[in-house]
Amino acid sequence: MTFFGSSGASTESPPASEETVAEVPPSTGRRRGRASTQADKQAQTPDSRAVVVCGSDRTMLRVVTELVSSGEQVIAIVNPASRHIERIGELGAQVMGVRVVSESVLRRAGIDSDGTKPSAARALVLLDADDVHNVHTALTARDMDENLRIVVQMVNPRIGAQLHQLLGDCVVISGPSLAAPAFVADALEDDELTWLELGGRRMVAGPAALIREKVTVLADTTSSATPDLLPQSSDDPAGDIVLGTGVRHDVRRKRDVRRKGWVMATRDVLDRRVRIIAAVMASLVVVGTALTHWITGVEWLRALYLVMGAVTSAGIEDDVFADAPPYAKVAAVVVQLTGIVLVALLTAVIVDSLIGARLSRVIGGVRGRPRNHVIVCGLGTVGARVLEILSERGVAVVGVEQDEEAPGVQTAHRLRIPVVMGDSSQEETLRLAGAPQAQAVLALTDGDITNLETAMVVRDLNDDVRITMRMFDHDLAHKVERMLGLGHSRSVSMLVAPAIAAAVANRRSQTTVPAGRRVLLLTEVTVERDSVAVGRRLGELDEPGGLRVLARADGVEWDWTPTFERALRAGTRLAVAGTRSGLARLLLVTRAPHRPDRSGRIGP
Repeated sequence: MTFFGSSGASTESPPASEETVAEVPPSTGRRRGRASTQADKQAQTPDSRAVVVCGSDRTMLRVVTELVSSGEQVIAIVNPASRHIERIGELGAQVMGVRVVSESVLRRAGIDSDGTKPSAARALVLLDADDVHNVHTALTARDMDENLRIVVQMVNPRIGAQLHQLLGDCVVISGPSLAAPAFVADALEDDELTWLELGGRRMVAGPAALIREKVTVLADTTSSATPDLLPQSSDDPAGDIVLGTGVRHDVRRKRDVRRKGWVMATRDVLDRRVRIIAAVMASLVVVGTALTHWITGVEWLRALYLVMGAVTSAGIEDDVFADAPPYAKVAAVVVQLTGIVLVALLTAVIVDSLIGARLSRVIGGVRGRPRNHVIVCGLGTVGARVLEILSERGVAVVGVEQDEEAPGVQTAHRLRIPVVMGDSSQEETLRLAGAPQAQAVLALTDGDITNLETAMVVRDLNDDVRITMRMFDHDLAHKVERMLGLGHSRSVSMLVAPAIAAAVANRRSQTTVPAGRRVLLLTEVTVERDSVAVGRRLGELDEPGGLRVLARADGVEWDWTPTFERALRAGTRLAVAGTRSGLARLLLVTRAPHRPDRSGRIGP
């Protein structure tokens, strides 16, 4: 299963039995109780083998903290140069300081199964910033233990989508995809819509009036107090809560931020220096034309032609000035030499403007004075994903980035989003991005201090703007929010770590969609070998008001129009929407019998 984040996503253990019985009819509840009692009698000791974690950055520290706090035995393979290595050891993890993760290193960490006995480690978590290194390590580990659970953090989700074919029991977590929706939700203060990744597609749940390309109706809200969940039909379709693929553009505000383009870029290239040089050349041409006309007696147009040739270094016609007085000849030479200097200066200034600012910076800047837009400062992998989501939602957005090679700069060019190249902590840069008129600013650079400085400058420019900072230091973030009032702060590593810990413990990633005073859960479930569901028809899993199967995948590709008469097989993945009790019953039939979860309890 691949985990991708959303603004309403959470990773939870399967629902407890007492939570599910509340929504189950009495007879079903009694059956559920007997199953749990029987399962509890056969409970086994939970798997206490170690979890191996590879990485060196901030996410590594958060993941180790999360795993240790949940009672896991952690073996951390860390680069000795990492500044977090001492802190990781203080948390209680066994630290192995190595620069390159090789087969021998993995073997020392406990990953080595000969087929007759399992490895001393039950899971491997790969958090390297280089996707290629993660894939190489994962393939090496899979050759050493075919049953090892592998959790990989990937920057490029397209590569991650193909790992299932190579690695089998593998969970791919995209940090940018997991964190970006949370930043977008803070910027827009949009509580009506819930964005999620489900069944290989980016989906959105919310009021029907806002959603386009509806996939299914989640709730009939005719009665706001007790809405009808997963109805087959609705009396008032316009008021339903539905699941779709995007937001209707006619209900979002029209973009009011445009890139400069060639016309505006030309005006920027022709700056004050160019205008001064051009004015001097023009004055020289006017004066020279008049003097040439009076001294040589040629007509005005020919005099203009002669002077233009002299000023632009094209040359002087000697037959015209041959009989002219000496002072006229000297003046002509002076004019020509002056023209040579001015042309050289003009060329140098224009080239400096083009090369110094670069074409992408000149053409991709902001046109005019944008208003009510969102500014994204820091266009790394997280910033690039934020730009994509804001663009999908039709929100006016401006990017700010200092590095022209940053991933988000290319994304902005592809989406035709204006980008201001410069330091986001500088007032001039933020003014160019329209900070005084912006509705929200997201400071997403990799440095806490830079993000803090950006927030302080933005607050000075605009008292009403919503500010969200990306900060790793939790204590600093708390003090900034409480004492300085600079807005919210979030940490990508803190958003990713719980999802990784949940993947290690084989807990499901699920998204909660509110419907009045009730909630629906959207998640993905895998049909396990030897489970009751193997061989059953897909349509048998649906429950009116309790569970609805949305899509299925027997391989990498998801089918969103599945044949409900088709039988299920081991390894089939299902994208479903349901109540807590509906999901609990689904897990009873899709899980292998007598399989304990991390708490030692059998069943969901």
